[in-house]
Amino acid sequence: MSAKCPICEKPVAPKYRPFCSRRCADVDLGRWLKGGYSIPGEPAGEEDMQAAARPDSQRPREADDED
Repeated sequence: MSAKCPICEKPVAPKYRPFCSRRCADVDLGRWLKGGYSIPGEPAGEEDMQAAARPDSQRPREADDED
């Protein structure tokens, strides 16, 4: 069984893997950029957004982080 393009289901082209063409790769990129592949959930709160914007060195360490 050969791999199929996730956009149009044509056979995959090695040059554009996992897609069949540049067009399908661009369609997929457009979906990512427009938020088409978002995971449903509760919206992030203001505190979550601020924490995400901080560099890793300024974030509080988790209890299970190892050195």
